[in-house]
Amino acid sequence: MALKPVVICLSRAGEAVAHDVARALGAMVHGREGRVDVADAFFPNALDHVRTLFASGTPVVGVCAAGILIRAVAPVLADKRAEPPVVAVSDDGAVVVPLLGGHRGANRLARQIAQALQAKAAVTTAGDVALGVALDEPPVGYRLANPEDAKGVMMALLNGGGARQVGEAIFDLPNDPDGAVELVVSEAPVAGSETRLVYHPQRFALGVGCARGADPSELWELVKAALDQAGIAAGAIASVNTLDLKADEPAMNELARRLGVPLRLFTAEELEGEAARLANPSEVVYAEVGCHGVSEAAALAAAGRDAKLAVEKRKTANCTCALARAPEPITGEKGRKRGKLSIVGIGPGQHSWRTPEASQLI
Repeated sequence: MALKPVVICLSRAGEAVAHDVARALGAMVHGREGRVDVADAFFPNALDHVRTLFASGTPVVGVCAAGILIRAVAPVLADKRAEPPVVAVSDDGAVVVPLLGGHRGANRLARQIAQALQAKAAVTTAGDVALGVALDEPPVGYRLANPEDAKGVMMALLNGGGARQVGEAIFDLPNDPDGAVELVVSEAPVAGSETRLVYHPQRFALGVGCARGADPSELWELVKAALDQAGIAAGAIASVNTLDLKADEPAMNELARRLGVPLRLFTAEELEGEAARLANPSEVVYAEVGCHGVSEAAALAAAGRDAKLAVEKRKTANCTCALARAPEPITGEKGRKRGKLSIVGIGPGQHSWRTPEASQLI
């Protein structure tokens, strides 16, 4: 889930539970005007407000009847592979129901909420119920390379076919050498299929550098060549990392977008802290930006102190890249993300006329 959930509260009866849920998730509470006493933001119309949040990609946790949430989002349902989770919680906090996006985080959210409230998570997706696993929602730090094949593989398992687990076993399933499907965990680029799901452990941090205004395609081709030569799948990369002075470089941002991972930024001082581990330190780079290397240092800084360089600095006329490998999948994000400036016009000023986004930003 890219965005923090918002907890919706419609009445005083559910207010205490809503705040308990918000604390458990580190989320904000949005309350119905005139019916809730304490909230981070208020709204006049529940259906409109929930629909707006959902359409913006925000996960919604409603302390209310499930039907209210369903009626709110029904007109804008389009693609379950891209829509955010929707979870309903009863006013007394006894029952938590993932309504939409079970394998987009709703089941996980429901279990997290249920644990905090000592409640029951009413998970109904077939794989979770029958097998106790969701093949299209691997553990944190692993990435499914071919999610489009997950449904067929899950159906094969539900119909009695076993699974051969190749490499690391990341699911609590019996390993059947003669199984009808394969679950492969590999750092290398492995082809998936209707009977084979491929999971990449994200043990690699990609460090990059570039000249001002470098062509995004030049950096992309450099990285692709480095991955191909090393036999590393793009899905095994956890993050793109660089010097904070390069935060606005189109090449860096386009690379992170294409890889589907965050861009993380480090100061020159932080990168200089990796100088002793660099394979190719440069006095020229130090004189220019204050550290003895960018790509190797950024990769190592992001991958952690136990990481080692898997690919030393490679370069073209305007770009550099390097890869560091951590001993375990990288689940924490070191460095900082790029900042964002939001300019919001609040309109006439009456809070009930403001959009939820404006209220949050203010």
